[in-house]
Amino acid sequence: MHGTARFGDSVRDAVGLRTSRAEPSLMGMPHAAERWTAERVRALPDDGKRYELVSGQLVVTPSPRYAHQAAIGELAAILRSAIMSDPGEGPARLFLLHSPADISLGEDELLQPDLFVHRTATGRRAERWSDITDLVLVIEVVSPATARYDRHLKRLRYQRAGIPEYWIVDLDARLIERWRPGDERPEILAERIAWRAEGSAGGVEIDLPGFFGEVLGVDG
Repeated sequence: MHGTARFGDSVRDAVGLRTSRAEPSLMGMPHAAERWTAERVRALPDDGKRYELVSGQLVVTPSPRYAHQAAIGELAAILRSAIMSDPGEGPARLFLLHSPADISLGEDELLQPDLFVHRTATGRRAERWSDITDLVLVIEVVSPATARYDRHLKRLRYQRAGIPEYWIVDLDARLIERWRPGDERPEILAERIAWRAEGSAGGVEIDLPGFFGEVLGVDG
């Protein structure tokens, strides 16, 4: 149904290909003697960069490129339409948000997913970031500057937290890697991806050639 392909050798090679376009590298890694806390990270200056504390490691991401933001906007529109058609009720109600954010999953950390769908215990909108503890979908749009962290550090953190689905959107390879808890390898999707939150009657199916064509300004 999903038009999926498992992570074989040829796909692994394709995913590893990177464009030669230059992009600022990650910066601001902590010295070995430093101990970062979420409080320290929140006190850093608002300088246009994104600061996260993941499993004790400070990750600083430069301002994203245009295509990165376009992909987030397109995915947000698709998911928002699906959620509005079936938002659920009470604790099953779904909410869609994007970074900047200040998410913690029970540790001294500060997570800022590009895009995420969550629930609250009351079924009402969160009043504070600390109200968000039940993430049901997390999406990161990968770039050369963030690939290592999105595919390893963040992926392991979200798997450890039991997030039902974690998507890594690769604009250069024009595919999405879908991770679930316990997966050692991702599901690779290049034609379509379907998603439905547990307990929700509706869902969404995305035509990926059409999605990437829209985001990148080329024919699918």
